[in-house]
Amino acid sequence: MIFIDACLKKPTPYTPVWMMRQAGRYLPEYMAVRQSVGGFLNLCKDYKKASEVTIQPVEILGVDAAILFSDILVVPLEMGMDLEFVKGEGPKFNNPVKTSEDLERLDAQKAAKNLSYVYDTIKLTRENLAKDKALIGFCGAPWTVATYMIEGGGTKNYAICKKMLYSNPQFLHQILAKVTEATKLYLENQIKSGVNAVQIFDSWASALEKDAFFEFSWKYIIEIVEYLKAKYPYIPIIVFPKGISGYLDKIDGNFDVFGVDWSTPLEIARDVLSDKFVLQGNMEPTRLYSKDAIKQGVEQVLQTMKGKNHIFNLGHGILPDVPVENAKYFIKLVQELSQR
Repeated sequence: MIFIDACLKKPTPYTPVWMMRQAGRYLPEYMAVRQSVGGFLNLCKDYKKASEVTIQPVEILGVDAAILFSDILVVPLEMGMDLEFVKGEGPKFNNPVKTSEDLERLDAQKAAKNLSYVYDTIKLTRENLAKDKALIGFCGAPWTVATYMIEGGGTKNYAICKKMLYSNPQFLHQILAKVTEATKLYLENQIKSGVNAVQIFDSWASALEKDAFFEFSWKYIIEIVEYLKAKYPYIPIIVFPKGISGYLDKIDGNFDVFGVDWSTPLEIARDVLSDKFVLQGNMEPTRLYSKDAIKQGVEQVLQTMKGKNHIFNLGHGILPDVPVENAKYFIKLVQELSQR
């Protein structure tokens, strides 16, 4: 598998490419499947349909890896939280974690067992996915997942989380520890079910100042990495902490690939991290609206990473209104221009 070879710093015939959120709303085929099951969470729980949309971008676009179709919030959902997706607003927890009693009601072991629909999606996908295509599993980093659990949904200023961080850090650590426990078991079960690599998304890493990031986010990411690597050293691990360009000199750990978001200059990440890790990224996602912008972006990224270990990706997820034709052009262009 070219994607796995690239993760492990083995030579590849070209730079492999995939996109975050590639199984999603920009594809009419995805929308048809989603409408047939009546809602996002229903799609996550229907392993046959979830598997179908996981494979769609591989067959339609020709990407080098599939990423499991699911959501980072299925973990707290199955720990015992009441989750719904509200149209126009996104995810909403109707019982946010405010007290020790709220936290005690949540069960990490139960979550790992209850997520069997995800493991079924993986097994079916691995059966039907071309043998030379990798299947990437994933989770949210404990900090990112905890922000939703504490705030009750998405947030612009993280006020409740940060109030807790500074006024009751011990309780925040207790929440993060429980999410970390569930996440370790969840990713382990994904690996047992057949994923070839895993990615840890820390979408809200940039909400934390430097010391807080390493104490409340990075520490738990590394705990997950160490747990998995001790048992599955051959499975590549990708970490994607978004928006931490100022902290790159302090990044270290036993993972394989570092995802670079689009706001981080790739040449800085290359100079600081590329001797230690394979870099993944980081074309600005909105370049996909224009073929000229795609060409310029692809050439720029390939030139920056020339001679370095690299996996091509966007610097965040593909947007819902990107023309499919442009997404196809992007994938093909990366594969053709990077031919060795």
